[in-house]
Amino acid sequence: MLIDTHCHLDFKDFDADRDEVIDRAKRAGVEKIINVGSSIEGTRRYMELARTHKAVYASIGVHPHEAQSVTGKVIEDFKKLASEKKVVAIGEVGLDYYRNNTPREKQVSSFKLFIRLAGELKLPLIIHSREADDDILDILRKECGGGLRGVMHCFSADEPFLKEILKLGLFVSFTCNLTFKNADRLRQTAKSMPVERLLLETDAPFLAPEGLRGKRNEPSYLVGLVDVWSRILGLSKDDIARITTHNANTLFGLDVEEKVKVVYEIRDSVYLNITNKCTNDCDFCVRNKTAFVKGHNLKLDREPSADEVIRYVGDPKRYREIVFCGYGEPLMRLDMVKKVAMELNAKGARSIRVVTNGQGDIINSRPVAPELAGLIDRISISLNTDNEDRYNKACRPKFGAGTYGRILDFIASCVKNNIVTEVTCLDLEEVDIRRCEEIAASLGAKFRLRKLGIVG
Repeated sequence: MLIDTHCHLDFKDFDADRDEVIDRAKRAGVEKIINVGSSIEGTRRYMELARTHKAVYASIGVHPHEAQSVTGKVIEDFKKLASEKKVVAIGEVGLDYYRNNTPREKQVSSFKLFIRLAGELKLPLIIHSREADDDILDILRKECGGGLRGVMHCFSADEPFLKEILKLGLFVSFTCNLTFKNADRLRQTAKSMPVERLLLETDAPFLAPEGLRGKRNEPSYLVGLVDVWSRILGLSKDDIARITTHNANTLFGLDVEEKVKVVYEIRDSVYLNITNKCTNDCDFCVRNKTAFVKGHNLKLDREPSADEVIRYVGDPKRYREIVFCGYGEPLMRLDMVKKVAMELNAKGARSIRVVTNGQGDIINSRPVAPELAGLIDRISISLNTDNEDRYNKACRPKFGAGTYGRILDFIASCVKNNIVTEVTCLDLEEVDIRRCEEIAASLGAKFRLRKLGIVG
């Protein structure tokens, strides 16, 4: 399933075949479309589209080119429209200093009115910025405080602006301009885009993808944008579709069904979510922010049995790697890990890995590496910090003082039992990464640096 979060189906470009365009989008897998308002004159058209087409939702607003038409009465009229069920955002609104069709001071005043309207109605903003990045940032910081929700649409700026937008908590969408042959700089910037904040859009009828430039864009062409993002971010096309659909649902509330996953795929690996329990209470843990990892809902309503997990995996040979890594600490269910690993190995699993906080010996009151040897190929142990004091502060282990030392013992035990062992640490400001590398090397383990906030 794909969601086109920004297009203009109410424009005259679609008058001849609007229904066919919507049907083509559905056949291409684009099941929901947000038709974005750009003028007062077009309000009736795009609201009617949302009312008559199940797949179409509406965002209400006035493009900065039309900002002179925005008055207090217009804002009141939009406030009434926002009560309709399929209105999901305010936009597109913002600043456009490229064409300057409207005096800048009027663009600014209109933008502020819509920001306040969005805050009052608790709706996200769809923001337009063209050659006005500094003023956009200044206004958003002053007007929104810490309560900003929205998306910077049709992103075409540089990496510093992207970083500032992300700091404000916004989602970001790039259009099919990302597919253009001369868009190498933009694609380079896109590599810094966290997929958890990415939305997909066409901005149709504008900006048709490479190969169709100069022609009308339409929502079905979103599929080509998925291909580009798959290559840029090193994820599968299914990953991009699932994650961006979840992101759109999170921001706009589009009633997308997101079932809990026991077994879930990322890239060419499969992950086994066997428990939500953990013996740490890490202040940086994704569990404190969301139930989702790479678009998968991992919040279990019950713990699955070994037989269920094995059945969900199916043929293990399909996957490059099978990983015990969900929303909790897998070695809290050691017997299950052993049973599932044994069965999957018997069925021809290519590689099995456990991701753990390294407290398996404490949890199970015995050395567990000898029991895992021969059943798993690799183990990733989240050491996270370079010393015990920082670990206790950041991870708040249930077992208290001495936990860090026991984790080091567990690492050494895994190495001794010929399990390929990887120690991971986070790029927290206070952590001495070189010291983490030295610790891993001294224990005979490999080392990998993880980035804070990047999971899966």
